[in-house]
This record gives sequence, C-alpha cells and structure tokens, in this order.
Amino acid sequence: MEPVLSYNNGNGNNSDYDVMNWFEDLSQNAGFVQTQLLCQILEQNYGVEYLKKWLGSYNILEMDACALESLFSSVVPLASHADFEPFMQRIADGDTTPLLTQQPITTLSLSSGTTEGRQKFVPFTRHSAQTTLQIFTLAAAYRSRVYPIREGGRVLEFIYSSNRFKTKGGLTVGTATTHYYASEEFKIKQHKTKSFTCSPQEVISGGDYKQSTYCHLLLGLYFSDQVEFITSAFIYSMVQAFTTFEELWREICNDIRDGTLSSRIKSSKMRKAALDIISPSPNLASKLEDSCKELEGVDWFGLIPKLWPNAKYVYSIMTGSMQPYLKKLRHYANGLPLVSAEYGSTESWIGVNVDPSLPPEDVTFAVVPTFSYFEFIPLHRHEKKLSSGGDDFMEDKPIPLSQIKVGQEYEVVLTTFTGLYRCRLGDVVEVASFHNGIPKLNFVCRRKLILTVNIDKNTEKDLQLVVERGSHILNKASRAELIDFTSYADVSNQPGHYVIYWEIKGEVEDNVLGACCNEMDKSFADHGYVVSRKTNSIGPLELCVLESGTFKKILDNFIANGAALSQFKTPRCTNNHVILKILNTCTTKKFRSTAYNNCSNEQ
Repeated sequence: MEPVLSYNNGNGNNSDYDVMNWFEDLSQNAGFVQTQLLCQILEQNYGVEYLKKWLGSYNILEMDACALESLFSSVVPLASHADFEPFMQRIADGDTTPLLTQQPITTLSLSSGTTEGRQKFVPFTRHSAQTTLQIFTLAAAYRSRVYPIREGGRVLEFIYSSNRFKTKGGLTVGTATTHYYASEEFKIKQHKTKSFTCSPQEVISGGDYKQSTYCHLLLGLYFSDQVEFITSAFIYSMVQAFTTFEELWREICNDIRDGTLSSRIKSSKMRKAALDIISPSPNLASKLEDSCKELEGVDWFGLIPKLWPNAKYVYSIMTGSMQPYLKKLRHYANGLPLVSAEYGSTESWIGVNVDPSLPPEDVTFAVVPTFSYFEFIPLHRHEKKLSSGGDDFMEDKPIPLSQIKVGQEYEVVLTTFTGLYRCRLGDVVEVASFHNGIPKLNFVCRRKLILTVNIDKNTEKDLQLVVERGSHILNKASRAELIDFTSYADVSNQPGHYVIYWEIKGEVEDNVLGACCNEMDKSFADHGYVVSRKTNSIGPLELCVLESGTFKKILDNFIANGAALSQFKTPRCTNNHVILKILNTCTTKKFRSTAYNNCSNEQ
C-alpha cells in the first residue's frame, strides 16, 4: 500500500503526466486509500499518551483495517485545539515522551491567529514539508495543462518568512510557511515545477516585510521579461505589494538604472544578496519608467501585464476572507487569468485545484486522500437535527469521505500524521461535485467568524455580501475605493448592535456614507437579525470610517507578534481588544443607520 499513499517524496524528475496519473489512480478508490491511511497513522503512533485513554485496551496492530476505522470513529471523541493544547505545551517545554506521536517532534508551527486573536502551536514534521511539495507539484501539473510555461522561467513570488525562535524545551517555532521556505523541499519544488523564484533566500527570510517587498518588486522587475507567473500565499500580500509599488516605483527604477539598492534596505544580508544579482540596466529602467508614467494616468489599471508582459496568470489563495481583494487584483490584472491556489490550513493540506481555468468565485478543491484522514460533520441550517453546534448550524454525526454527498455542507475534521486526532478544523465546505471518487469542495466560511448579538447569526460570507452592497453605493456616488473592512458585535450597551469599520481611499460626502450605512443594515437577510432590528432588540448598525493606513497598523501589530505577512488575513469579525483599540483610535467619522426607524410605528 505504501507506494499509493505517497507520491515521490524524493527529488526525482517526474513528469506532469506521472503525477496526474498518480492522483487519478487515487481518485478511483479514495475510500479504500483513506481507510489504509488511517491505519498507517494509528499504527505509526500506537501507544501515544493522547490515544491510550480510548484505544489503550485494544490491540490495534492486529485489527482489520475496516474494523479499526469503525472503532476509531466510535471511541475517540471529536476534539478541538483546546484538547491538544496541554500536550503541545508539554512538548514545547521539552517533554520527550510520546504524547501525540511516536516520532519526536522538534519543530512547531504557529497558526495565523487571525480567527481567534491568538496563535496556536501545531506540530511540523518532515511529512508537513513533503505534503507541501506534493500538492505544489500536483497543482503545477494541472495548471500547466491550461497555462503552459517555459521551462527555466522565473516566478515573481511575494513570499515572506518570519523569525523563528526556540521554546523552553529547545524546539524551533515559526510559521508553517517559514519552516517550508527553509526546507529542502522548497528547493526541490523549483526544479520539479521547472520555475525559479526571482528572490534569493535572504530576501524571503529577511524578517522585515517592507524591505522584503521592495526587493521582491525590484528583482521581479529586473527579471520582468522572464517572469512566467506571479504568486503569493494570499492575494492580500500581492495587493499590498502593488499598492506599495504605486508609491515607490521611481525609487525602484533608479535602482535598476544604476544597479544600486535603496537606503531603506537596512539588512546587510538582504542588501548583499540583491546587489549580487542586479547590475546597471538603463534601457530597462527607461522602459519601465515610461510604462509607469502611462499606468499612473489610468490609476494603474493593467499594471501586471504591462510590467510583466510574458506572465501567463496570477496564482494565490483567493477564497474566503480573500474575496474582497479580488476587485483590486482584477484592476491590476486587466484580464490576465486569476488562478486560485490550493486549500489547506496550518494543520494539513486538504484539496487541490484541478480546474485552474475557473474564476476564483467558482473554484473547487479536489480532496487529496493521502494527506490526512478526513471526516465530515453534516451541517444543516435552521433545521432541528441531532445536536446544536452553537451557531446557526445543526449537526449530524461525522461521516467518512466515502459517504459525503453533493450539495451538502460539512465541517472538516482531521486526523493527521503529526498528532492531531479527529480535530475539528472549523471550516464549512460544500460538496460541489466529484472527481471520480474524490469530492470537490467549495469553501463556504469559518464557523467561528460570526456576528451575533441576540438571536441573529451572520457568517463571514453574509458580511461580505452586505459590504459589497454598501460599497456598490460608494462606487456609484464617488470615485472613492473601499480599501478594507472588519466588524464587531458591540454588546457593551443595550441593545447591542453591529459595528462595521471601513478604510476608504478618496473623498466621500457624509450623505453617501450614511446611505452606505443604511444599505448594509437592511441587507442583512438573516431572519433573526431582521426581526430583532424591527423590535429594536438589536440597535442601528454603526459605520465607522477609518483614517488612511489603519489596516497597515493592524498588520504591523500582527507581524510584531511574530507572524509572517504570508499568513496575514484581515479578521472580518473581531473581538480582539488590541485590534479594537487600533480601530477605535483611528476612527474619524461615525454613522448610525436609520433603515429601520419607521418599523416601531408599523408594529
């Protein structure tokens, strides 16, 4: 079974045809592969402390695979990160007994912390790096069928490492992306995918995202004719980089002309690495300057194809909380294809995009059944089922991958090689279709990212739709642009109410902002919200307009706490007191909705 469960972890030169054939074979018998994978995980970690409580009295090494799968799902309970935290802390403090895995854990990843406001430890092993290499190789193969690239071409990658540190027990801690960029697998990936990053390791791991972004842009433009595609972990990083370029393009062009490097780059290692690559290129600089002057006149519309004429597509995570940045990215891309990157989390990779020609709004992810053992909790909206999930979903019992159905929503549950057992991920997905026997998932939302004051429950997706409605009025009435947004359910006074924070570029009249506020208030379609607003058990929605640069302050605070730009996602709903302090300090105007003012008279 071993050859099926893993695809070429070495550095061999396998073709796109080979890796796609491997995946197609897997997809024909995904249920069987999952059962075997679970057995492999449990046999590999037989006797660990976490599992002893439930499996300690069973001789699982002699059990039939199907019987072990049934036993596991019936006796080992569903878990959250809170259940693993005491074990993670003991590992971080130096406890070397087999707590979660039989293999010693020497490296820990930090989750982004943007969902719950704090970062969590997740084990990172060689398996983590190998599966990252596998999914990147597989995804590149599917992309190359639709958008073939030149062998030996370059990739402009806006990727960033954060600083790593040691725990009390001597374990290395950093973000999962930081560990991966420092791994042998990252070097292998470039050879396997036949494309090479513009920036050296010293730029990626520079530790200061502003200096790294400048060098990414500089080197990306220096190699502009060789760039085959442009990528970042999340499109937020890419949009941030191009927004920065609008301000710094003259300085970057001067550096290209003279073969120099701006004094804003303080890191000696980064300076040396960049200067070792570039040399004076006056013709290129003049050409870039002419293009930038032309782009300035059209508000940088089409920046990407203008500056990187051979780029075939833009590739990044574009789903979930990244969707609000699609409008700006499309402005920069001017029709260049936007390809949504793969679906995963700090805990595990989950699915690959096998249809790269689909727009990001329609993308699905085919589950890779060799990465983790997947279970799915059926979710039902506003219907009485077996138990309540504590939000607007009702839950049934978890089912294996082989039993899920098209059109149904589920929460993803993971059992991993790295010591997580039946861990609830918190992601809500919908099964869109099947790729042979493998489900293709739509990402719907995060369960915990919910606005609620009373009996109302609005998800991240609900909020995004509401903000789109409000920003549509903004765009029609002015030339202003919504840069970013977040929200907060304020229950400090009764009745509680929703607060939505907007950062806007450009001037907007107060009456327009008031209309935007009203539009958002009446656009929340959740029945509990509408009823509560009509009876004034939820107060009028509040729109807070922020000063320019507020969300950059939130980003800087995030990075100051040890995270990397590659991980950053603006929290769409927050109760983090540090973020709220920044938001409230930077609020310049407030508006309260009058959308429901006449409802009390109609009752």
